[in-house]
Amino acid sequence: MRVFDSKQAAGVELAPLVQDLVADRSVTLLAVDPGGLPVAQAVADALGVVLHPIRLHEGPHGLVVDDLPPLAGQVVVVIDDGVETGTAAHAIGAALVSASPAHRVLAVPVCPREALATLQLVYDEVIAIERPLVRRSLRWHFADR
Repeated sequence: MRVFDSKQAAGVELAPLVQDLVADRSVTLLAVDPGGLPVAQAVADALGVVLHPIRLHEGPHGLVVDDLPPLAGQVVVVIDDGVETGTAAHAIGAALVSASPAHRVLAVPVCPREALATLQLVYDEVIAIERPLVRRSLRWHFADR
C-alpha cells in the first residue's frame, strides 16, 4: 500500500497525469471541498488552471452537489483526495450530466479497483495514481492524516 506524504504531495504527483487534458482546451478543475482542496490546489498551481471548489450536502435522496459553475462544452476534471466507496464521485458525475461538459474526468490519488468499475460508467476517464485491490479508509493513504 502506498502512503503519500500529504494531500499536497499527492496533488503534485497527480498534476502530470492531468496535464495532457489541459493543452489547447477549455478546462475547469472542480475540487471537492474540503478533502480534495489541497490535492486540487497543487494540481491547479502546477498547471496554471483555475480551481472551483464544490460542496456536497445530504439531501432526501442522497448526496447533492451545490452550485456547479457553467461547464457546457468544457473538459471538467473533478479532483478529490481519493475514493473510498465512490458515493461522492457518483453524485458529482450525475450532476455533471445536466451541465453538458464535453469530457468528464475524475482525478484522484487513490481509487480502489472495486469502485473503479462503476466510476468508469459515470466518467469518460478516471485517473488514479494508486488503484488498490480493496477499499480502505483514505486516512491510511496519507502520512499527515
